[in-house]
Amino acid sequence: MIRGIIFAFLGGACITLQGVANARISEDIGTWQAATVTQLTGFVMALLIYLFVKDGDLGGFRKVKPLYLAGGAFGAVIIYSEVTAIQTIGVTFTISALLIAQLCVTFLIDTFGGFGRPKSKMGAPQFIGLALMIGGVLVMKL
Repeated sequence: MIRGIIFAFLGGACITLQGVANARISEDIGTWQAATVTQLTGFVMALLIYLFVKDGDLGGFRKVKPLYLAGGAFGAVIIYSEVTAIQTIGVTFTISALLIAQLCVTFLIDTFGGFGRPKSKMGAPQFIGLALMIGGVLVMKL
């Protein structure tokens, strides 16, 4: 569990750092160009890590549903949206809105069992937590 929490914090920090770096890059070369550079460097980094760690079977790609293989394509939309938002509303509000959007979508995935995930019952505590986050972002923005 601790390992999962550490990686969640690491991922969250990297998402923020990537967004800020991409916003800066896009000022010099353009947003889609920044997304392209980011996707390319991300691919190179992932490939290097894979070649070092070798923790999987490349033949396994044939077992994966094509919809799931398209998951990386979401990255281009993520980068473009995040860069545009950071330039428009700032880093803090952008990341806050991203987190709320992520929670809303994960609620739907958990509730309906999307992407092959088991269904989970969402109750009052989860909805109260989401409402508090939204309220906190609104207070922070005022």
